[in-house]
Amino acid sequence: MMKLPDDLSRQFDAELIKKSYSDNIKYFYKKWLRFYWDFCNKYCHNPFQPASLPLFLKKLEDKRQSDQQRDQARQAIALFYEMHAAFRPAPARSNKIIKPTRSLSTISPMPPTYHQGVVPEINNSAQTLPAEILIQQEPPQTYVCKKIKKDGNKSVKTGTSWVFVYDTLNNEIKIRHYSPKTLKSYRGWVRQLQTFTQSKDYQTLTQQDVVDFLTYLAVEKKVSASSQNQAFNALLFLYKQVLKKEFGEIKGVARAKRKPYIPVVLSREEIDLIFDHLEDPVNLIAKLLYGCGLRLFECLNLRVQCFNFDAGILTVHDGKGKKDRTVPLPQSLVPALKQQLQRVINLHEADLKAKYTGTFLPDQLDRKDKNAAKELIWQWFFPAQSLTLITETQERRRYHIHESVVQKAIK
Repeated sequence: MMKLPDDLSRQFDAELIKKSYSDNIKYFYKKWLRFYWDFCNKYCHNPFQPASLPLFLKKLEDKRQSDQQRDQARQAIALFYEMHAAFRPAPARSNKIIKPTRSLSTISPMPPTYHQGVVPEINNSAQTLPAEILIQQEPPQTYVCKKIKKDGNKSVKTGTSWVFVYDTLNNEIKIRHYSPKTLKSYRGWVRQLQTFTQSKDYQTLTQQDVVDFLTYLAVEKKVSASSQNQAFNALLFLYKQVLKKEFGEIKGVARAKRKPYIPVVLSREEIDLIFDHLEDPVNLIAKLLYGCGLRLFECLNLRVQCFNFDAGILTVHDGKGKKDRTVPLPQSLVPALKQQLQRVINLHEADLKAKYTGTFLPDQLDRKDKNAAKELIWQWFFPAQSLTLITETQERRRYHIHESVVQKAIK
């Protein structure tokens, strides 16, 4: 991680002392500023422009940071902006448009050491703005760092912004109703390609870049065959759906060898031993996975309406590929399932008395039926113990048990 410039670090420490924050808050605010500074340096964003903050918060969201952590990071960077504004001179009272002739690093009144990591340039469209409002200007798509990569006899501009790529990738994935895990995986491989090409202009990406990247994964990183194939599919989607380019036939790639995989099948005695060491509700979840052949997320996404005890069937909605299916309920689990249903009913009644907002609903059902979130049939069959706070609306809703709870328990 890139170190904060000494002048910036000292001034931010002084600002924290001035605000009389506790030592714990000082530590975390300094940590978030360090992360933000490193993020701006890595992806060539101007750390002094407020428009860089949403990109940083999006990165934290991709890293699965909690809402509380992102709020704390937002407050820390807001304090940094406030400190920066205090050091800026008052704008001159003039109606004349000032055309800056220097880079942003010299326009900014901050010390030059602040720009050791990133030395940005502003494109011609931004240079017609007054110097005093450059700090508030949205970064244009052609915003680049001063990096030139030599490719044979050609000079390739690197350090460009890939914000358009990630936004378009997100839209294309959602249009096709792909899984959020697919979006996360594809974003991860695109990010690795961006790092490998040193943020090369995405409009100039070629098939050779893909060949070099896949070879790098197999030879240098020594990734598994499945990981390399996943990277190939992600880049294929990137070229066809995002960049609107023909991918062509990939030749000359060193492919990772696929090893024969022999699964470990536990005996019935070993399965019973695992069940004996699990506590409810994880015990019941594990038995449903085993007895009904469910995937983990299919089981955690079950709602009250999915169970039909009279017919003895379980309906799985929006399984893999957004498909529904029914499976028979093991009769040995029916008593335990009815006990779990009663616990869900009791918890739901307590939530209604506490005037909670309701459960999380799929797609746009919350807008179509505003009362559905509080109806019993839409409640999770395996609800989380605590409510989730939505910072934008200050609503408290209940989610299902997190998958890590089951994974850690079984492990």
